[in-house]
This record gives sequence, structure tokens and C-alpha cells, in this order.
Amino acid sequence: MTISTIIQSLEEQRDRIDEAISALGGSTGTRGGRGRRSGWRLSAAARRKISLAQKKRWAERKKKGA
Repeated sequence: MTISTIIQSLEEQRDRIDEAISALGGSTGTRGGRGRRSGWRLSAAARRKISLAQKKRWAERKKKGA
């Protein structure tokens, strides 16, 4: 088996898997942005809340290390 044949076979498998995921309601079948749903965004308030929580964790870690 040549490398190009293997690649073609893998791409066909990937296409079948993408179609199955789409059929189950996972994505629209586009290949861009794998791992994230398109249109999924955090609000400014949610980003701020996450940011403040992370800064608090960093401060606690820094305090323990001192």
C-alpha cells in the first residue's frame, strides 16, 4: 500500500465519521474550527468571571509558594 492510498483511505473514513457526527446533531459538517461549535461565544460578563476566578487561583498559589 502506498502512502497516497493510505491517506485516501483515511480521508474517506474521516468523511464517514464527519457525516455520522452531523447526523447525530454534532456539527454542520464543516471542517474549520475542529473541536468548537461555530457561533459559540462567551459573554463579556462570563469572560470577566472566568478571568477573576483564575486570578484568584494564581494569587492563592503564589501565596502558598512564598
